[in-house]
Amino acid sequence: MVRAFGEMSIREIQAGLAAKEFSAAEVARGTFERIAAADEVVHSFLETTEELAADAAARIDKAIAEGRLAEMGPLAGVPVGYKDNMNLTGTHTTCSSNMLRNYVSPYTATCVENTLRAGALPIGKLNMDEFAFGSSTETSAFGPTRNPWDIERVPGGSSGGSAAAVAAGLVPVTLGSDTGGSIRQPGAFCGLVAVKPTYGVVSRYGVVAFGSSLDQVGPFARSVEDAALALNALAGRDELDCTSQPSDVDFTANLAEGVAGMKIGIVPAFMNAQGLTSEVRAKVEEAAAALEKMGAELVEVDLPHAQAAMSAYYVLGPCEAFSNLARFDSVRYGYCDPGHKDLGSQYEASRHEGFGAEARRRIMLGSYLLSAGVYEKYYYPAQQVRTLITRDYAAAYEKVDVILSPVAPRTAFKFGEIGDPTEMYLSDMFTISINIAGNGGMSVPVGLGADTHLPVGVQLIAPPFKDANMLRAAAALETVYGAAPVAPDFADGKAGA
Repeated sequence: MVRAFGEMSIREIQAGLAAKEFSAAEVARGTFERIAAADEVVHSFLETTEELAADAAARIDKAIAEGRLAEMGPLAGVPVGYKDNMNLTGTHTTCSSNMLRNYVSPYTATCVENTLRAGALPIGKLNMDEFAFGSSTETSAFGPTRNPWDIERVPGGSSGGSAAAVAAGLVPVTLGSDTGGSIRQPGAFCGLVAVKPTYGVVSRYGVVAFGSSLDQVGPFARSVEDAALALNALAGRDELDCTSQPSDVDFTANLAEGVAGMKIGIVPAFMNAQGLTSEVRAKVEEAAAALEKMGAELVEVDLPHAQAAMSAYYVLGPCEAFSNLARFDSVRYGYCDPGHKDLGSQYEASRHEGFGAEARRRIMLGSYLLSAGVYEKYYYPAQQVRTLITRDYAAAYEKVDVILSPVAPRTAFKFGEIGDPTEMYLSDMFTISINIAGNGGMSVPVGLGADTHLPVGVQLIAPPFKDANMLRAAAALETVYGAAPVAPDFADGKAGA
């Protein structure tokens, strides 16, 4: 049996390193052996980085020998995987698209660099929906990732590979990106702690953009403490990203404070939303009751414009995606269709062959929405709705510290079960408004649904730059439900069905 370092917590790995029960080099080797044994079933990794991990492990082992492990950072000796829209020098950064199949990163994203400075062992790049367009990881040009809880079901998306790798016990921490729910929804589907911080907490430099005003990077982990430690490494001002903000917060500081005295907001419109399954609703109500029992006060709050969030998002998102994907012109980098005598036909053929169906759909929609005569009708009103939603949340936070809601309307669905793009978009019905407003949000696992016996997550939403509030509430829930387990078929080093 391969030793499952990916099933350990950050503290357990670091305690083992400090006690010299194993070395960082052994952690790295054991992690790659585990991936080789189990990931053929899951297909979470697109590329592994043995040499980079060995170099990082050597630095950690040298520090241990010199008695400096505590100085190496909050992720010292911890295996970490990265969604494949995050640049890492010398690795392929494909965004799971044929357009970037052969692209090799000449630089490293700040979020990745911050984990390396914090002592992480870089393990590799993780599968995703193409250019982050999707909610199931089915749009990847390299094949779908499977949910470790049931390999006939999706892991969610677009950060499905990041979620599945942690749920299968391959690595303890991964990074994903979230534009409308792409961290929180797969976190719920795979039964993990999954955090989308406030916009600006983590630098976006070096992350291939989907919606520049919506994207945010955050961690997947199996415990709130591990997620908080990862945020400690990630957060902070970056001069290469003008939207990033300074951070002097220790996200682990108030995890043990409990929720006594906190006010938890409940949104009736979310709880009565069409499409919300009874098993998910029951779990959210159960979590609310648990928080109340621990001393929190439940307060109903209204978000009157939240029902317009989906419409606004699917104007703003495609418009920003259209702009960001314009750079893939087949000339400077990316797929170039051969045999064309003029530039126009080369552009057209290269983009048609390089992009998948969902990417082309969003490019075409964004092009239309930004065209003359249409922009004023759709894009400007969507920005007005964005302002109204932001004001709604601000008003709610005058009454409460954190809002509790569903993450997704249902548990993980089967491959091919949802074929209509519009129905797929509804997977993010409870998460999109948070990105529009820029607040922090996270998914916390609260056990299995009564009907499907699959993981259910609840969403905690915090005011801007008060992400510690939701982590505190999440830690309280964790005392009731426990840290997230590894999916049963992969636990204890098993390779799955």
